Amino acid sequence: MLIFALSSVLLSITTRAVEAQVTVYGQTPLAHQSTSVAAGEAPLPTLAAYDGLVLTPPTPPTPPVTALALEVARDAATVPGLSIPHTRAGFFGFSVEMSVITQTIGKNSSHLFVPFLNLMSNLQERSGSILIRLGGNTQEYAKFTTEVFEDGRITHKEDSGTTQTTETPAVLYTMDLFYMAANISSLVNVDWFLGLPFNDTSTFHLEIGELGQAILGDHLVALQAGNEPDLYGPHNKRPVPYLPVDYSAELDRLFDVVDTNDRLPIKNKFVAPSISASQPEWTPELVWETGFIDAFKDRLYALTVERYPDNNCFATFGVGRYYDPQENFHTFLTHQTVVEFVGYYGESTRLAQEAGLPFIMFETNTGSCGGFPGISQSYGASLWILDYGFQMANYNFSNALLHIGGQNVYYNPWISPPTNQSNFNEWTVGSVFYSAMIIAEAFGKSGTARVVDLQSPSPFTPSYAIYEQGTLSKFALFNYIDDPSGANNVNASITVTGGVPATVRVKYYRAESVSSKTDLTWAGQTFGNNFEADGRLKGDLSIETITCDTTANVCNIPLRAPSFALVFMDSSSESLSVGQATATFATTAHTRARNTATIDPAVLATSNGHSGLDRQHMGSTSHGSVSAASRQYELVSVFMVLVSAVVGGFIVGSGLTR
Repeated sequence: MLIFALSSVLLSITTRAVEAQVTVYGQTPLAHQSTSVAAGEAPLPTLAAYDGLVLTPPTPPTPPVTALALEVARDAATVPGLSIPHTRAGFFGFSVEMSVITQTIGKNSSHLFVPFLNLMSNLQERSGSILIRLGGNTQEYAKFTTEVFEDGRITHKEDSGTTQTTETPAVLYTMDLFYMAANISSLVNVDWFLGLPFNDTSTFHLEIGELGQAILGDHLVALQAGNEPDLYGPHNKRPVPYLPVDYSAELDRLFDVVDTNDRLPIKNKFVAPSISASQPEWTPELVWETGFIDAFKDRLYALTVERYPDNNCFATFGVGRYYDPQENFHTFLTHQTVVEFVGYYGESTRLAQEAGLPFIMFETNTGSCGGFPGISQSYGASLWILDYGFQMANYNFSNALLHIGGQNVYYNPWISPPTNQSNFNEWTVGSVFYSAMIIAEAFGKSGTARVVDLQSPSPFTPSYAIYEQGTLSKFALFNYIDDPSGANNVNASITVTGGVPATVRVKYYRAESVSSKTDLTWAGQTFGNNFEADGRLKGDLSIETITCDTTANVCNIPLRAPSFALVFMDSSSESLSVGQATATFATTAHTRARNTATIDPAVLATSNGHSGLDRQHMGSTSHGSVSAASRQYELVSVFMVLVSAVVGGFIVGSGLTR
């Protein structure tokens, strides 16, 4: 064990786990809310991210659903309709709106948010790596600046001048954004997508790509070339009509510029077209019919789309129709809406496979324009997102990214507390983060997971089989029905050609009701309710053992109404023991007047080789100096993990006070 200590700062590293106990230096505003509240009270007014509305569950079906019979083959070779192998990063990743990076990930390269690191560590434990995209609407007007902001943050908002529906501000960003991402990747295995601004294609602003390639290296997966171009016309970003052929012409111009830019040495790692499928002239098929795939496949890492099942734009912006969450809650509690939504892309995923390209849902969640009160943070919505993920995998999507929009939206997988509660409240983990963690565990780290929808007869009890290494590995079983009487508790009977094992092990995802927002548990563990999370699972791991009838060749799995079960066919599977990640990051000190450790700012400025005072000696991003800067970064990154606690490096904040 190596231990470096300075006052209350301690970093210890062992071969089993990394635990960092760090000083929190202070919290600057994370949301535009200044009303003072007493400890333990909710923000006034309540921001959407901490919405407390609880809906009434739909009436249980009549007659009740009580049985689900499944018969599957043990060997993958005999299973029709099996998906492609899912090789990367647990399927779900995350899309972080560029303007809210400092609410969700970190303040700068020297101040990473510990709850975020703990959440990523829990995903890494299950899937090996995580995909995160930095972008969204705000990437389109992102501007690089050499200014050092007084509050130490890496991004700032300003009016973009756009009249688009979402009224998205422009974002100023500094070079420290990329060092922050690199520091994160040295602690937890995060790989990044970065979005290029596409507001001005007469003069492309490619600093995001140049700095991303120079600083992130192999942790940069690809650059997004345009975000939802099908909305450029309706949002007054382009003269109308603006059609797929116009976007393709702009891509041609982009790649001409890229080819002559020595600061972008990697010329073929882009994603496109990232359409939202909301305009009739921009269906995926109409885009593909322009010859898009053949024209650009040698430039692309993946084909991408973005889509939400519905929108809340009327409530947020007065645009479109009113969406009543209570009346529409039932649409998130049925497999049918999942099948219809994902089936829209059947031809697109087939074409992607033919072209040898991954097909990624690059931005999605429960609803655009911020999601829905009562729905987006509910247990029922997390069941739907989990079903949605399995269905996308079944349709040969390679990955999907759940969007994070900050404290003014309902659907965040995680979010920090408001500024005025940072002294006494912790973070909030949304229900859909459980969806991402569970599917990561279902697919595992082997890179061989393949999935098939078992076509359950009831839309309330979808089921999937998962194969690894060519053999039946797990079942994913749902019960969407909310029925406290128990009349719709389901018995799922599993029969396997070749015989069932003597026992199976089951992890359950549970809550009291589909409308519940509290007391969600995965295998007996929870992140806690609103303002209770530090990114670590709490409670004892609980795995149920079920004895099968090998004579009758059946395993009976109980599914309470509502619930989800992940059934492990191999009772000795190593992944069964996965609960709270072995690598954790814990804060132990206080902020503001309670702070007990101080460090000379000059020491902080030169501590980790990536500060503003030191970077002038690292070289520019011009051709010939990129490699030198990158090599220096590679040399110091491991050293920073060891000594950052001593000199005020990476993990200097959780965004809260204990």
